[in-house]
Amino acid sequence: MKQVPTLLMKSLPLRCSMPPLSPSTIQQIASNQPKSKSKGGVAKVVLKKGKTQLFKDGNPMVYSGAVDRIIGKPPPKTGDIVLVADGTEKPIGWGMYNSVSMFCVRLMQLQHEATSDSLNMEKLLETRIDAAVELRRSLGLPSVDTNAYRLINSEGDRLSGLIIDIFGDVAVVASSAAWVEKYKPEIEACIRKIDYINHINWRPSVDILKEDGVDVSDLKEMHSNSTTCPERTKIMENGIAYTISLKGQKTGFYADQRENRQFISRISGGQKVLDICCYSGGFALNAMRGGALSVTGVDSSLPALELAKENVALNNMDPGRISFLKEDATEFMKGALLRDESWDVVIIDPPKLAPSKKVLHGASGMYRNLNSLAMQLTKRGGLLMTCSCSGAVTQSGIFLRILQGAASMAGRKITVLRQAGAACDHPIDPSYPEGAYLSNVLLRVS
Repeated sequence: MKQVPTLLMKSLPLRCSMPPLSPSTIQQIASNQPKSKSKGGVAKVVLKKGKTQLFKDGNPMVYSGAVDRIIGKPPPKTGDIVLVADGTEKPIGWGMYNSVSMFCVRLMQLQHEATSDSLNMEKLLETRIDAAVELRRSLGLPSVDTNAYRLINSEGDRLSGLIIDIFGDVAVVASSAAWVEKYKPEIEACIRKIDYINHINWRPSVDILKEDGVDVSDLKEMHSNSTTCPERTKIMENGIAYTISLKGQKTGFYADQRENRQFISRISGGQKVLDICCYSGGFALNAMRGGALSVTGVDSSLPALELAKENVALNNMDPGRISFLKEDATEFMKGALLRDESWDVVIIDPPKLAPSKKVLHGASGMYRNLNSLAMQLTKRGGLLMTCSCSGAVTQSGIFLRILQGAASMAGRKITVLRQAGAACDHPIDPSYPEGAYLSNVLLRVS
């Protein structure tokens, strides 16, 4: 694996931060926007009385129930830039309008941040993506040991609806908002400025984009001209090499668990380790690197397991100490209990079981049952790392309660040793706590 260049951007000009202009800047800039017969000036979305503070504090998702009226003729269309104003019609910021979504505006900039470039989406994209590159550089990403990381984390990087993951020389763009599709050329232009990126893989989140009013039948044609991208690529994370499929789950690799996988390598020395829902072997390979006596990985996806086995060979690991089984997680654990098997360290990282709050109750039962089985497979005094990637579970704060219920079912006592979330390249805006989705809890099971 060649050393990652330290120079991140191709001859990017240095930007001096511009001082904020007068309080009426956004309104003045909007008033100076060119008008045409087909499109009037910049429309204004006026909020209901008492609904303003949430958005002044930074929450970018203006839901339709917070809107009192829209001023503008003709009315704005999806993808248009609009002002967002309080009940007195004084602007608090500007954002991208959507006439179909339950979120009618995604705020992009607040009034106090206004500069002469305000209401210019191309300039804002440049500024935000440059800032994200610099933030990751300050976090040591990329590095010689790790070249897989998240560059843009939607609301956490103040570009709601846009995710960009970097895998070596490939940038994978996950689009989940109509405005992202509209500004695809501008986004790709910013990505191409990153020195070591040679390919861009655009992956629209079709189901979410449907809800955002995007005609998904056009998406295939829209993205057919994207930079030719390989179906597979090699990456490095924490000094471990992986072959990943760019047609696989999500963007192709779960960079959010990087720090948690590294932790597993620190506690696996001399241990017998079980990795349930192992996907392409991330936790399992880290356990091997940490000196585990034996590692068993279980997943229901054959393509994922084929990648996992390939990754064992890629890292010259002893195939006699690590094995992968294609089986349903629940069925495997029930069978292992019947065989009276147990492990010193167990990891369970199931897929998202609660995609929304509506199904939270049912999903809680599934999480409880899975964790009860995992606890019974953990030797007394052993360690269980359990995860939930369901935002509804993490945001409701019920995961520990679910785990306590699982312990009662299993007849075990648990102690919480460590609580974590996504890696540091997945920033969260505290004004938008809905951005938190991953829970990772390390338990001592006795």
